[in-house]
Amino acid sequence: MEGGSADVFDELGTLGIEEEFFVVDEDGRPVSGTDELVYESDPPEILEGRLDHELFKFVIETQTPKIDSLDDAPATLSAIRSALVEHAADHGYRIAAAGLHPTAKWRELEHAEKPRYRAQLERIQYPQHRNTTAGLHVHVGVDDADKATWIANELRWYLPPMLALSANSPFWNGFDTGLQSARAKIFEALPNTGMPTRFENFEEYREFERTMIETGSINDRGELWYDVRPHSGIGTVEVRTPDGQADEDRILAFVEYVHALVLDFAERYEDGESGTEIRRELLDENKWRALRYGRDASFIRPGGDVVELGELVDAECERLGVSGIRELYDAESGAAMQRRLLDTQGEAALRRSLLL
Repeated sequence: MEGGSADVFDELGTLGIEEEFFVVDEDGRPVSGTDELVYESDPPEILEGRLDHELFKFVIETQTPKIDSLDDAPATLSAIRSALVEHAADHGYRIAAAGLHPTAKWRELEHAEKPRYRAQLERIQYPQHRNTTAGLHVHVGVDDADKATWIANELRWYLPPMLALSANSPFWNGFDTGLQSARAKIFEALPNTGMPTRFENFEEYREFERTMIETGSINDRGELWYDVRPHSGIGTVEVRTPDGQADEDRILAFVEYVHALVLDFAERYEDGESGTEIRRELLDENKWRALRYGRDASFIRPGGDVVELGELVDAECERLGVSGIRELYDAESGAAMQRRLLDTQGEAALRRSLLL
């Protein structure tokens, strides 16, 4: 299989949003309904070619069409979500969202039959067999392959704060993990995940991609599941960090922030700015802080000082002219809300809170 191409990087600032959801019953319990929704019926027109299931049959994924500007993102996202909810309802299902379904027990759920996923299960074994995760992926178009690679390098430091703001998966397999984003920890048990190293340019990334394919380490370039990557198939920088969210406004906050970061770094690249030197080990420590402490996390900066999440959010909103992440920080976190609902209203209320 071929690796990617530099030629696909030809537009700056376009957007794409991929979301993973859970197919559930009326009470929010996981069901294996994706064969009916994906294979055995025609979805609404906007979802044609943009709807698939993931490893487990109760996890379904949507993709928006290419979005030309940030202003168009809310309407497009809403149309995709509404179409999915309607499609599911037509077959007797509901749709829920979080980083992990709090009551799903992976041993009791069916894996997809798709050859791609069967091959992954055979190759990866236990870590993939239990992978009930669901996340948000934000794509931003970049008009030059080396620029996209440089931006992906620079974005790495900002990923743990995004994870902390998105943390929405305290429960896994029916128990409280003590983490704010158990999804992040479970997912990084897979190969080719987590915080990538720095790539000097796109050719170095493409050579790595090619090596992984030619050595049989992965079946295709889509199996490089790092937290950020230059997407060599469609010409974007793809951020894969946040937990899934039921609230549309939370999704749009991350879309706004990722878009602003990419455009800011694109301008800095064009101005000849040098890249940031930081050890991957420190980036891994920051990610741990995010998934463990969520809203209460602090992060080690490249220079060695530490910044609290709230201070960073204030600075980023002022620097980039965004507001969504401030609203996220000020609101109750997804993880805190899930724990509160379970404690005060019980499991049924927790499940229902995740419904779209």
